[in-house]
Amino acid sequence: MEAFALITGNTGLFYGSIVVLSLLIGSFLNVVIYRLPVMLKSQWSRDCKLFLADNGDLPLPQETSTEPRFNLLLPRSRCPHCNHQVSAWENIPVLSYILLRGQCRQCAAAISPRYPLVEILSAVIAIIVAWKFGVSWQTSAAIILSWALICLSFIDYDHQYLPDNITLPFLWLGLLVNLNGLFTDIESAVIGSMAGYFILWSIYKLFKAVTGKEGMGYGDFKLLAVAGAWLGWQMLPVIILISSIVGALFGIALIIFKQHDKSKPIPFGPYLAIASWIALLWGETLNQLYLDWVYTSL
Repeated sequence: MEAFALITGNTGLFYGSIVVLSLLIGSFLNVVIYRLPVMLKSQWSRDCKLFLADNGDLPLPQETSTEPRFNLLLPRSRCPHCNHQVSAWENIPVLSYILLRGQCRQCAAAISPRYPLVEILSAVIAIIVAWKFGVSWQTSAAIILSWALICLSFIDYDHQYLPDNITLPFLWLGLLVNLNGLFTDIESAVIGSMAGYFILWSIYKLFKAVTGKEGMGYGDFKLLAVAGAWLGWQMLPVIILISSIVGALFGIALIIFKQHDKSKPIPFGPYLAIASWIALLWGETLNQLYLDWVYTSL
């Protein structure tokens, strides 16, 4: 308790602690972003083989005890080019990347700049949240949600998939933190979670009925439900508006600069995540501006 009082009572120590913790969490987020999709695809493959085996289409797959474990903790991180095991000092957030000059110590292969980017982004976003909410439970909860949004954004960008392993726990967590009205009242949170899912589900069904194509995935429905559970149904119009604007701008920019094939779908999850984070910090102000604009336009 004394250590907690010392940290929260000293502004510099408070923000410094958040930076250090966020950099460490950012390093772990890099692991989740890379490994969780691999783990899920492996599980789906096993499930499909078992399903086909149950129907007699394939022989029952044999589980081998010698198969190496692969999860969020094991095996230790290695260079994908030379299989060099990354030591502890090579895994210090941001600092190791600078000292190694963005290269593997063993084979000098380039290390993706995404790793320090995610670490820095985790810290910067956490600092902004702490500046907004100060020393409070809101800061702790909002930072945790922000880290989850970062993770979901990069996974969706890479794989066009928002894993239930993250969206569903944070849906329930949003309802839990609002039992005492941390960000909104519980009634608004429950309605927000339901409305968030239903709105995008309805748009998906309408778009598919008109065009015969799928405009978005079910993960997007769940992500907007997460936003509704955390922030309440009142923030959904602003989130949808901001995500649509940001998505359109990024999509146009990617096509103009030929960074994206027009025939390939653009994931909507990152834009929903950006809009949800903006609404988390400045949603009430934006919502009031939006309502004032609607009122004056009528």
